[in-house]
Parts: sequence; structure tokens; C-alpha cells
Amino acid sequence: MSIVFNAIGTIERDPGEQATPRHHTLSDVEGWLNILPEYEAGVSDITPGQRIVVLFHFDRSPPFTPELLRQTPPHRDAPLGVFSICSPRRPNAIGMSIVEVLKVDGCRIRVKGLDTLDGTPILDIKPYFPLEDGQRH
Repeated sequence: MSIVFNAIGTIERDPGEQATPRHHTLSDVEGWLNILPEYEAGVSDITPGQRIVVLFHFDRSPPFTPELLRQTPPHRDAPLGVFSICSPRRPNAIGMSIVEVLKVDGCRIRVKGLDTLDGTPILDIKPYFPLEDGQRH
């Protein structure tokens, strides 16, 4: 089965920003989500202060091979299954970050908490709903 995705935009990191953090929860990196103009209406209800989920493509990761089903993350001493870690080397090179919206300017969304490279293709954006007290959304 083949599945095809088309990017809805790209990530633009601020020039001179530090190294890419290994996870969005460890990141203060700021930048822009540059959404293609044909998707601007979809951005209209995103507001500063909100957190959003950004799904992206690890477009510069080396190809996945079966020996990568178990990998040792840099902060661990033993290998773990690929579906238990956030490695960019995955069967489907899809990543996810939860970022804070700082500003919305037309098709551009200013965010904080990036853990991606400059130019990373964005696949989708979704609202972030933290579960509190057993609530379901």
C-alpha cells in the first residue's frame, strides 16, 4: 500500500539559532510555520498563547532499514524499539512537535519549541488538548 502526503508548508527557524534540541519538550527555539497560501483559511482560528501539534516529515533522515527497529537513543544505555523512541529514523519518517503559538500573521505562525531543521516540510497542524482530570476531547 502506498500513501502520499503533500506538504502544507515549511518550518523556518530563526537565523543563528542554537543546535536542534532532541525533543520539543526541551526546546526554546523560535521560528515560523510558513503555510502555503492555499491553506490560509485553515490558519484563521489559530491564536497566540495556544499550543498546536505540528506533524512534519523527517526529510533529511537516512532511509530506514530493518536493523533500525531497535536503536539506542543518545540519552539511554540500551536499545529500545523504534516505536518507543523519538528517533528521526523511522519506517515512515513522520515527526510530531507540540509548540506554543506566539503570533499569527496571515499564512505565517510564529512558534516556540521547535525541534526541527530549517526547511522541514509540514504535513499537518492539529490543536493540542491536554487531558486534565480524565477529560476526553
